[in-house]
Amino acid sequence: MSDHNALQRLVLWGLSWIERYRYLKFGIVGASGTVVNLVVLYLGHEYLFNAIESTYKKPYLSLALAITLATINNFTWNRLWTWRDRVQSLEADEAQGGKVSLRLLGVEFGQYVTASAFGSALQYVLTLLLSGSMDYRLANITAILAASVSNFLANDRWTFKRHK
Repeated sequence: MSDHNALQRLVLWGLSWIERYRYLKFGIVGASGTVVNLVVLYLGHEYLFNAIESTYKKPYLSLALAITLATINNFTWNRLWTWRDRVQSLEADEAQGGKVSLRLLGVEFGQYVTASAFGSALQYVLTLLLSGSMDYRLANITAILAASVSNFLANDRWTFKRHK
């Protein structure tokens, strides 16, 4: 039983350690977005848009869909977890009967998409360029890593910035 307790304490310590480092949380959310991106990219390229994309050998439509769904996934989890403290502070200022402000949610999503647009464009272009010399999935992962730093900085300093 002591091994179970030690493991439980180790897991709890690890989770509390992650909780203190925003970029680590951003990375974990980004990893979930990468999974969403790759699954949608694969399903779109191999099945959903196969008739259209097979003639070009490049995943144009499936890549656009993959980036869109991954962006929605990442916004949701970053809002609920990575920058939860800042979001709660903003919501407390705008609270109307304890309800989430749809205006605030819309503004945040718009800012998130705008802040992430550079990274998404970089990811799109790099994936297409690199997919000529390597598997499109590996090209996509490489492009995602290149775009992640700019996405974090833009969202940390603008979308979910600290409010006084």
